[in-house]
Amino acid sequence: MSDDLARDHALRRAGGLIRDVPDYPSPGVLFRDITPLLADPAAFAAVVAAMAEPVVGAESSVSGTSIGADVVVGVEARGFLLGSAVAHAAGVGVVAVRKAGKLPAVAASREYRLEYGTATLELPAGCLAPGTRVFLVDDVLATGGTLVASRELVEQVGATVAGVGLLIELAALGGRARLGGTPVHTVFTF
Repeated sequence: MSDDLARDHALRRAGGLIRDVPDYPSPGVLFRDITPLLADPAAFAAVVAAMAEPVVGAESSVSGTSIGADVVVGVEARGFLLGSAVAHAAGVGVVAVRKAGKLPAVAASREYRLEYGTATLELPAGCLAPGTRVFLVDDVLATGGTLVASRELVEQVGATVAGVGLLIELAALGGRARLGGTPVHTVFTF
């Protein structure tokens, strides 16, 4: 089997491991549980490789995007898991955007609206220099609020979001439009 066919097969298999959980965390919400995918080493490796492609400057086989980046910024909490693995695969560092009150030194803070309330994200001090090119990683793009707030944090310290990497995009919720012209690299679209 060629490398491209093997990769495509591994990604299809990985997509099949994403579990739908109806009415979680609230009635009417269909939650996409990536835990089975993360627990499978071959599936996890396939999605990490696909997500890392634009960071290393290669044209992505998934999105056609090539952005290059100096660092990956992973968004709490599943973005930590994916972002760390993507950063390792790409040979760059990783920085974590955290929920409020989790960092000892904060460079920037941003409150944003969720579908079911508000939240605050914080960027650690001393991790991103002005001009740093960032690949922002999260597990799911829904309405885009979390990623817009994360992008604003990065920009607040003078760094640039060169692109966004996602495991899943829920296209019907329109989050991509809120990211404007930022290149978005998605492995699975539902």
